[in-house]
Amino acid sequence: MGKAVVVGGSVAGLLAARVLSDHAESVVIVDRDDLDAPGSRPGVPQGTQLHALLPGGFLQLERLFPGFREQAVAQGAIESPPPSRRNYLDGRAKVLVPDDADSLTGSRPLLEGLIRQAVLRLPNVKTVTARATGLVFDGALTTGVSYEAGGASGVETADFVVDAMGRSSRLSEWLDRAGWDRPVIRRMTVGLNYATALFRRHEPDPELTIVLALHSPSRGADVAGAAYFAVEDGRWMAMMAGYGDNRPGHTADDFVRRMREQFPPEFGAVAGNEMLGDVQTYRHADSRRRDFHALARFPAGLVSVGDAVASFNPVYGQGMTAAALHAAALATYLRSGPALTAPAREFFALQKVVVDAAWSMSTSADLALPHVDGPYPRGYRFSSWASNQIVRATVTDVAIARRFNQVVSMREHPKSLATPGVVLRALRVNRRAH
Repeated sequence: MGKAVVVGGSVAGLLAARVLSDHAESVVIVDRDDLDAPGSRPGVPQGTQLHALLPGGFLQLERLFPGFREQAVAQGAIESPPPSRRNYLDGRAKVLVPDDADSLTGSRPLLEGLIRQAVLRLPNVKTVTARATGLVFDGALTTGVSYEAGGASGVETADFVVDAMGRSSRLSEWLDRAGWDRPVIRRMTVGLNYATALFRRHEPDPELTIVLALHSPSRGADVAGAAYFAVEDGRWMAMMAGYGDNRPGHTADDFVRRMREQFPPEFGAVAGNEMLGDVQTYRHADSRRRDFHALARFPAGLVSVGDAVASFNPVYGQGMTAAALHAAALATYLRSGPALTAPAREFFALQKVVVDAAWSMSTSADLALPHVDGPYPRGYRFSSWASNQIVRATVTDVAIARRFNQVVSMREHPKSLATPGVVLRALRVNRRAH
């Protein structure tokens, strides 16, 4: 293609631009923020919160940017092999999976900045600092993006357009305004409140780099879970989360007290260090997805990626990894040599596999929360029972934990857990443990 335009310089938008750079003469990223400016983007309100790059996403970044690990570590990211990670469920440490995939920890600004620098170094990628205002069509073909910058209006012509505007994407309104169908939006209200704090880290090479502690919904705890990561610049980044009216950790004193009293000793040790800055809070009202794949009428030369398609409860850390897998779906679609004058249905079919997998994992867990009241999918009661058996078995059984980790890290499809053999093994493991 000649020119591709990406609306939104999010992680999803940057990764889409990287893929498009292999197939387009030029790629233009339109974003309100100056993407050439250093530091975190103002357009990422949750950028100060703890973020996870799951192994499934890390794998895709290595494919798109060979040497990404080495560059990240050189900038301060922390390598986290399996022995340096610890995971608790209801106060019990889960069994170590020694051959699990390596992880990498760092703040969202560090990881996003590295991706942005790598993309903007590409010779055929440029940015336009502007506010996108709509799409331009020629019949059933998307031909450009209109924008406003500095009080002036303009149009960036395009052979292919990618919507990467995030949860608040205006694509549905633009489609409706032009006479196209709007995608159905599905929502699941979760009412998540979470808080992140930074602490000084004195150990240059800590024994533990990632520690997570979750409380089962049945326990009725006002704190759903907590985690802390070793990140760049000699810091610990710690997070805790609650639902509904529970807002744990919203003040420095409350954050430190809960770290010490409600979680394993490692959390108290981190909280004993100097807190750097203020506690940063954020609220996530609902998970949502837009079903573009189901539209009977859709213009050619247009796709949507990242949170603009589906955004999930952030405690599961799926966001950046899902964006990377959307980019992989886009690469597969473009390598097939599609007709750009036809709707990108093959892409949306590929993307749907990713969205369905992530959506099923996050929403099935959210449905176990006492304040969430559906909608419940067919067979939810049995699938919930089976999931609980598997999760309980991950505490003591390496084989179950290994397969479970492959799914939650988005390296394997959830169907790999939904087998009679896995469920029967989990039942035997739990009976012995009991």
